[in-house]
Amino acid sequence: MFHPLRVSEVERLTDDAVAVTFAVPPELRETFRHLPGQHIALRRTSGGEEIRRTYSICTPAGADPVLRVGIRLVDGGEFSTYALKELAVGDLVEVMEPAGRFVLTPRAGRFAAIVGGSGITPVLSIAATLLAREPDARFCLVRSDRTVASTMFLEEVADLKDRYPDRFQLVSVVSREEQQAGLPSGRLDRARLSGLLPALLPVADVDGWFLCGPLGLVVGAERALRGLGVPRARIHQEIFHVDDAAAGATPAASSAAVRAPAHSTLTATLDGRSGTWPVQDGDSLLETVLRSRADAPYACKGGVCGTCRAFLVSGEVRMDRNFALEPEETEAGYVLACQSHPATAEVELDFDR
Repeated sequence: MFHPLRVSEVERLTDDAVAVTFAVPPELRETFRHLPGQHIALRRTSGGEEIRRTYSICTPAGADPVLRVGIRLVDGGEFSTYALKELAVGDLVEVMEPAGRFVLTPRAGRFAAIVGGSGITPVLSIAATLLAREPDARFCLVRSDRTVASTMFLEEVADLKDRYPDRFQLVSVVSREEQQAGLPSGRLDRARLSGLLPALLPVADVDGWFLCGPLGLVVGAERALRGLGVPRARIHQEIFHVDDAAAGATPAASSAAVRAPAHSTLTATLDGRSGTWPVQDGDSLLETVLRSRADAPYACKGGVCGTCRAFLVSGEVRMDRNFALEPEETEAGYVLACQSHPATAEVELDFDR
């Protein structure tokens, strides 16, 4: 469900990024209480077209939530262009309740993150919440940015380093300029991470790895960790950008060749109410639901954010892309409705599970 929230602050972070803070009224504090690492979807209408985009919350989780997101300009991005050039204090924006499973419940242990660019956003919330709540926790952040000037949340990360010097470790790498100190410039690919990570921390002792950023970085980091013997269950991922070439090279786990039925119907349960509708030729299951239920959850429609996650109660589907669900989620029966097409004459989804 979306709620109109007023913008209380717009802070310029870099030449192409801003942090936007929303005022949460007392009656909605419980609604917008988030877990560290979760995101919100923002909605606006432009030229008669509805635009939705998902942005991670960067502030620590707490009883009195501060709803702040980082937005980086994307070439041709309608919402990011609006946010950087037009959005102002006092404006109203429709905001969906926090969602997402790229989260860490604070507990004792050693944790680490590998992030690229705006991938710092959810990890900043995760690290800040963990270190504040759990004195027996340690966190290592390995971040990659194009240049120092393009680095988001420099002050916030530096504050964590100053506040927790014995428990927060920071390693910064830039890919497009030389630094006078620190690591040599260049991309953090699989080969480089395979050599770097064991020199930074005891890889086998890390209780959870959080990878966030562009697809290439996340895939390279996962492969490096798996090559170093890290169990898959300790690796958590969130993709922030997928280009078309990469998307074509990374099909969904359930996209094996299956023949679509000539006619099919979808039964879906959402907010306790069920309905059954015919699936039009070529439509995704999300598009089928949206024709009758405008409140169906979605944001990116690209298989990246996971907002449209639903449980497959019965039938079979073909999922075109999946950059949001963990393997254990797909094994448990969850699919992305925006990427799913019927592979049997009848399909049933449950958005409430």
